[in-house]
Amino acid sequence: MKETIFDIEGQGPGTRHSLKCVEFGRHADTPLVYIQGGLHADEAPGIIVAHALCAELEAADAIFGCVRVVPVANPVGLSQFSLGQQEGRFDLYDGRNFNRHYPDFGPKLSARLSNRLGTDASANTAVIRAELMALVEEWHVVTPSDNVRKCLMKLAIDADYVLDLHCDGEAEVHLYTQPHFARIFSSLATRLHARAVLLAEISGLNPFDEALVRPWLDLARALPDENIPLGCASTTVELRGRSDVDRRRARSDAEAIVEFLRDLGVVKGSAAQAPAKLCEPTPLAGSEAVISPSAGVVSYALDLGHHVRAGDVIDEIIDPLSGTVTAVKAQTSGVFYARADSRIAERGKRLGKIAGNDVFRNGPLLSP
Repeated sequence: MKETIFDIEGQGPGTRHSLKCVEFGRHADTPLVYIQGGLHADEAPGIIVAHALCAELEAADAIFGCVRVVPVANPVGLSQFSLGQQEGRFDLYDGRNFNRHYPDFGPKLSARLSNRLGTDASANTAVIRAELMALVEEWHVVTPSDNVRKCLMKLAIDADYVLDLHCDGEAEVHLYTQPHFARIFSSLATRLHARAVLLAEISGLNPFDEALVRPWLDLARALPDENIPLGCASTTVELRGRSDVDRRRARSDAEAIVEFLRDLGVVKGSAAQAPAKLCEPTPLAGSEAVISPSAGVVSYALDLGHHVRAGDVIDEIIDPLSGTVTAVKAQTSGVFYARADSRIAERGKRLGKIAGNDVFRNGPLLSP
């Protein structure tokens, strides 16, 4: 095990932040797996699971390659408080989401490698990764949050597999990934008892996991005659809801991730038999965001994990002054996999999410 501490300058004079990375196995060997928690710093499940994962990996018999873990990926967000509440999703300095606005290296990468690749996929992979690392090093950043982005990109840009651990307000476990990697992460979804796996090649606003994959996809399209593999498979793992935090559950999730690493051949040993699969992948463009049509108090009519049909009542909005009750109905059929953790709604609030099979959305598919 190797620990590295990265020092990141803060926004004001004399302020600094620290970011810790823990490596298990040998960095010189392949494959490399990168796992981080708490990029949205107010989402504790990923942080405690990443911490528990370090203990599991330290006790593992052998690791073939390297597993790189960043238990707390956002020290800037972790330090932000306003009126007693932590704000770890958006940077209070510039208002940006900490899991958006990563650089798109695809165009520069294609221009630099147009005459440098051959027929050997392994050799091409090495060249591409070296160039991606060079692009990260050249990225000029100023703000602390962009310094964090750059540090995380440097740690993950050469990874074969990436797991970004998050959570929702209240939710069943669900995953976001690209269609190319649905099969790779099927075992992870099953072992974590996921109720939805949401697929999109581009979801919009360049979140961390897509920023690592998109250059490979763009390069393969720009240079179709070259032998260019998809060198990085990434996923965002939503570990239930914000308040689903306890050591027992964290250990169970960490054990499931280790079993997934055994499936990949990264951790020594035969993987335990996987549980029954609870879902099949569905398009992110078929996921409905249930929106509140009015302001009031929210009363949910259904539990999470419920299979709904279009027209089913998801929740009711009660106007506390007039007593008017407004039913909010599903517009699509699928699994009710996430909902808000607040019971006070403003007009336009996202109240829930339904994973459906029918594509009906386009443009940016994630919240800002």
